[in-house]
Amino acid sequence: MKITHLAAAVTAAIALAVTGCSPVAPADEPAQGDGPTTVTVRLWDQQVAAAYEKSFAEFERRNPDITVKLNVVPYSNYFTQLPLDVSSGTVDDVFWVNTTYFGAFADSGRLIDVGKELADLVPGFVPAAVEQYTRNSTLWGVPALTDGRIALYYNKAMVAEADVDPNNLTWHPTDPAADTFLPAARRLTKDSAGRTADQPDFDPKSIVQYGFNAGRDLQAIYYNFVGSNGGRFQDEDDAFVFANPQAEQAFTYLVGLINTAHVAPPAADTNSNGDFSRDQFIQGKMALFQSGTYNLKNIADGARFEWGIAPMIAGPVGRVSVVNSVIAAGHEASPRREAALRVLRWLGSQEGARFVGAEGAALPAVTAAQQAFYDYWHSRGVDTRFFGPEGGTLTIPAPSGPKYGAADAAMEPIFNEIFAGRIAVGPGLQEAQDAANAAVR
Repeated sequence: MKITHLAAAVTAAIALAVTGCSPVAPADEPAQGDGPTTVTVRLWDQQVAAAYEKSFAEFERRNPDITVKLNVVPYSNYFTQLPLDVSSGTVDDVFWVNTTYFGAFADSGRLIDVGKELADLVPGFVPAAVEQYTRNSTLWGVPALTDGRIALYYNKAMVAEADVDPNNLTWHPTDPAADTFLPAARRLTKDSAGRTADQPDFDPKSIVQYGFNAGRDLQAIYYNFVGSNGGRFQDEDDAFVFANPQAEQAFTYLVGLINTAHVAPPAADTNSNGDFSRDQFIQGKMALFQSGTYNLKNIADGARFEWGIAPMIAGPVGRVSVVNSVIAAGHEASPRREAALRVLRWLGSQEGARFVGAEGAALPAVTAAQQAFYDYWHSRGVDTRFFGPEGGTLTIPAPSGPKYGAADAAMEPIFNEIFAGRIAVGPGLQEAQDAANAAVR
């Protein structure tokens, strides 16, 4: 098998760029005509990389003139190096991109026009993914993964002991009588003496079991809470508008879960570690974990207890979920452009994409390949229906704009302070909104 991992950490990618041995031109690539052309593919997910190994093994069998190398960079560092490599032209031939940076890459002419080059495949892609990555009437990548809707993972023993029905939880920022979620989260949170957060002698300094994963998590938490309260994060022109009453109520509720009710981990743990709550759930230290399909295999492989999946927590206007996707983009200036297009065509085909679903690693954004994902999890006794329409149909737009990355960098430290309770929510959101809009001007 010809696939290798070029970098397991971003430090390796940096070293390549510094020495001039970039991922675009691997040192071991043969001269033109001396052997297979090497195409490099950069991504951040090890589980999908394992599925890609099988997919590209089949691709190479059918295309013996092309070798594929995977460059796996951890997500925590992925977008630190990627913009630099794209700007310098040392980026891989094919690389994953999310909404944060794709607009800037597309506007700079760095990406292959997939809508033109692979037009025959476009009808087979998930429409929401096509819409998310179409800019100036052009689709700038092959939709690789889509998260479906956000849902709620739960520990069966914990919810049974607390007499909580995870399928019928509703939060409300102004009407306690309509809020079934906070009382449930309190019953699901315990200190070292076994006391729950709804008991007067509960000790918030010795928590051993959290009820929920409130925190500065855009995709799984605060976008959905804002949307479920009727708020918006951005307007149609990509300007940031989250300093609105509905969003302020949603953030205030979330911050209260952390710092007042103490049913979620402190921001000191979650602000700097996006996997903290997931790991707490897997270790049996958290009862409810709201997330997407991207954590399904992590939980299935790691949890040593019985768990289930329920619909995401509903807000005053219902269950409003962000639906996010990832594209595989092609480097427009790659000297192996035609070979890269063949790799992209493979990733956008049912045959190429089915390996990701068949491994249960992620939900493919190629519609015809999605059944393999559902079949895999059905064979393991996992009910995935709440990641689809049965989990709701209302959505809030995913992050967008060519400079979203700059905006995110500007507002993140302010959000950190908000979730830590060191800045009042209302003034903090206004400060973060002003900073984000200033960053994109």
